[in-house]
Amino acid sequence: MLKRWIINFAYYLDTSKSYQKRKRFFYNILEDDKNKYKKYIDIFMAILIFISVGVLIREVKHHVDDHLMFFSNYVISFIFLIEYLLRFWVSSSVSKIIVARAEHDTFLHREVNLYKAFRDVVKVKLAYMLSPMALIDLFAILPFYHELRLLRLFILFRVFKLFRYAKSLQTLSSVLATKKFEFLTLGIFAAVVIFISSVLIYVMEGNNPASPIDTLYEAIYWAIVTISTVGYGDMTPVTHEGRFVAMLVIIAGISVLAFTTSLFVSAFTEKLDEIREMKTIEDVSKLKKFYLICGYEHVAREVARKLSSHRNDIIVMDEDEQRVAQAKKDGFTTLHYNPGRIESYEKLGIDIEKQVKAILCLRENDIENVYAALTIRSINKEVFILSLLMSDANKKKMTFAGINLTVYPQELVGLITKELVGKPVAFEVIHELRSENADVKIDELGVTERIVEYFPTVGDLGNKDFRVVLLGIYKQSSDRFYFNPLDDMLLEVGDYLLVVGYQVFILEFEKYLHTKIKASNE
Repeated sequence: MLKRWIINFAYYLDTSKSYQKRKRFFYNILEDDKNKYKKYIDIFMAILIFISVGVLIREVKHHVDDHLMFFSNYVISFIFLIEYLLRFWVSSSVSKIIVARAEHDTFLHREVNLYKAFRDVVKVKLAYMLSPMALIDLFAILPFYHELRLLRLFILFRVFKLFRYAKSLQTLSSVLATKKFEFLTLGIFAAVVIFISSVLIYVMEGNNPASPIDTLYEAIYWAIVTISTVGYGDMTPVTHEGRFVAMLVIIAGISVLAFTTSLFVSAFTEKLDEIREMKTIEDVSKLKKFYLICGYEHVAREVARKLSSHRNDIIVMDEDEQRVAQAKKDGFTTLHYNPGRIESYEKLGIDIEKQVKAILCLRENDIENVYAALTIRSINKEVFILSLLMSDANKKKMTFAGINLTVYPQELVGLITKELVGKPVAFEVIHELRSENADVKIDELGVTERIVEYFPTVGDLGNKDFRVVLLGIYKQSSDRFYFNPLDDMLLEVGDYLLVVGYQVFILEFEKYLHTKIKASNE
């Protein structure tokens, strides 16, 4: 009866949406760095830690207010106790283990063995309790149960809890963890040197009444102080043999320090790129809206510059090291990931629907663009995808891949040539645009309600008076671009005017539109 009740209760918890939702909520605020509440929890817990340590330091020579002492001893400890229990709870799922055992035994047509299930539960929970961070959490709440002054030193374990709340400390520990074997070797080497030098100095100096090294404990203390090259000077050998040992220990100490320094440097050098990448991903996750450019070649470079000049946030993703280096050199946030792999977007951890304005597949290779688009579509069906089309034969494939809009450079060049043929002045403008040193710019001006009210047609704009060429109009209503529009073409709200000219003239033209509106309103 009890067994059946336990199994049913485990199934209930395992399938309960409300229970799983609450457990997931606590797991996220404790363990998930991307959770928006976690940073506040981390700051709050770090403040509690510093209060505890501050009280511990204060009470050494001064009286601490009883309320503050109560807060430090009981309130903070109680909060840490709750945190410890929550971490213990979310570290693994007891109900899932019981359900798995029940289904396993049922599948084999035998009675459910709850003993094995509970054994697995104890094993999993015990593994968590014996983990270094869980032990630190446990020691940190010990002062809550004891009033002995010695046990109050366990408060210092709360300082180690900062590793949970400070990401930089987590990074430091992860970097050092990569050199675990080397540090273990270094520790063994240092321990052997300390042991041998302690015994040697004790044998050389122990029976000399003039020597301050009288016991093995003092010999060990001397060895540690000497090998660390600190050399306080409170203990120095008085015999020739003892001083010879001291010279050997000092040389060994220099070797240990050099080895330690090289370990730290090599560990951080090897992890530097990974640390930078983690920081970049963290920065990207904080962006509210940005354009994601897949591939960074000539066209992508120009598009990125243009979008950046309009203060848009841009993220570049490319798998090629040289292109990534170039994008970084150009000042763009760049990720060294393959746009055609789902893992790339999973590592980013971004919400494509909420954060990404549009994805621009700008590799000068149709296959790469199609592959990237298919990957993105498998993740999100709604995000707008624009792709560069290098061969007209692949246009249908891009449509099938879910690309919303393709840009075919050769077609664009053909259309522009057709519209501007016989107009040498316009060609001069295009030529100037190709010159990096020219001040000629191409810009887009949005059509607002006021512009439509006071400039209903293209002919009313008067752009020629400002020596600005109206290259065309993008009509949002028809989703079409009109090159060289006629003067009687009506303007609509949401249209974009594509103008070409010297930057100062474009600015004057834009200013004129708004000035005239203000003058009319007055």
